[in-house]
Amino acid sequence: MYAVISTGGKQYRVSKGDVVEIEKLDANAGDNVEFDQVLMIKEKAAVKIGKPVIQGAKVSGTILEQKKAKKVIIFKKKKKKQYRRTRGHRQLLTAVKIKDIITGE
Repeated sequence: MYAVISTGGKQYRVSKGDVVEIEKLDANAGDNVEFDQVLMIKEKAAVKIGKPVIQGAKVSGTILEQKKAKKVIIFKKKKKKQYRRTRGHRQLLTAVKIKDIITGE
């Protein structure tokens, strides 16, 4: 059984027991979170697709940690113009362990 959830402007395929890294949530490690934006649920051969979300369906999980992703280097250069710029970015992430998928039936 798996579900497709939407959070932070992105979609994630999750199953029970998975650890997913999502956009930063305002919560501390050990807190419980629920995602109610469930777009699809697949259970054995049955597939339930929402329009756009499935009513009453939820995915619950526990926050493991708040962390940063690896640094991404942005380098800009224009040849023969003496122009070079270097920037770096580290995205803030939240690691969530999925506890349960509630189908809403």
